Amino acid sequence: MNNLEQQHFNELYQQHLVNLALQGMRPSTIDAYARAVRRITEFFDKTPDTLTTLDLKTYFHALIKTHSWSTIKLDRNGLQFFYRHTLNKQWEWLSIVKPPQVKRLPDILATFQVAQLISNTKKQRYQVFFLTLYSMGLRLSEGLNLTIFDIDAKLMQVHIRNGKGGKDRLIPLPRRTLLALRAHWKTHQHKRLIFPGLGVNKDAVMDKGGVQKAIKQVMCDCGIHKNISPHSLRHCFATHLLEQGLDLRSLQALLGHASLNTTAKYTHLTSVSVGNSIDAINQLTDALTLTWEINA
Repeated sequence: MNNLEQQHFNELYQQHLVNLALQGMRPSTIDAYARAVRRITEFFDKTPDTLTTLDLKTYFHALIKTHSWSTIKLDRNGLQFFYRHTLNKQWEWLSIVKPPQVKRLPDILATFQVAQLISNTKKQRYQVFFLTLYSMGLRLSEGLNLTIFDIDAKLMQVHIRNGKGGKDRLIPLPRRTLLALRAHWKTHQHKRLIFPGLGVNKDAVMDKGGVQKAIKQVMCDCGIHKNISPHSLRHCFATHLLEQGLDLRSLQALLGHASLNTTAKYTHLTSVSVGNSIDAINQLTDALTLTWEINA
């Protein structure tokens, strides 16, 4: 782009950011939708308001080869927002960019494996963090952003602020987790954060990349060959509570799910459900009268 085109793009881009803010988008969504506009502009080296339908087809066809479907979906949504609110245009063709409908069940650890994972984590900050995620069913970002002001030791509850969808929720604080959090906080005594970063990053939250690497390493050390991430501990929390008899509505509130259907997926992961299914299937097949089996 020449100087005039670059200036024009900058004006469009700034208006895009303003429109995103006016729509009350969360910071992570603003980042993703802004990146979508930058990416397609860099791809063609021309202002996005000059793109044709053929350009969009070319761009998304190329993106499919290099990026995940989650990225493609974000770019599609970001560009739709840009055209609708910044350019006042409708690009109906964008609706054809549809990720495949894939439903996968996450890997789940047994309770003894969760204990093994936490016990074998070498660094205390990660050890306490994994216990925190599991014992309260937190998302990675929710755990990282915990502050000393969120912990109510008298009521034994934790205030989770600005969770997914911008929603707050209150969840019970296990006694064991409170003791672990106190012991960990005493090692750094940060004025606000429970899990601060290290060194020059001590006033920011602990690096999520370090957390993700740590859990992969301890899984390897434990010889557990499952695809486990920090978010998996939230899945384990939900599954294990259902196995203990907690009802779906209560679990929905603990997890902060907007829809009960989202919570209900954990019923497919419990050993109780699997056991009941196995019993039912055995009863079904045992009731069959098979002549070839009798003759044998």
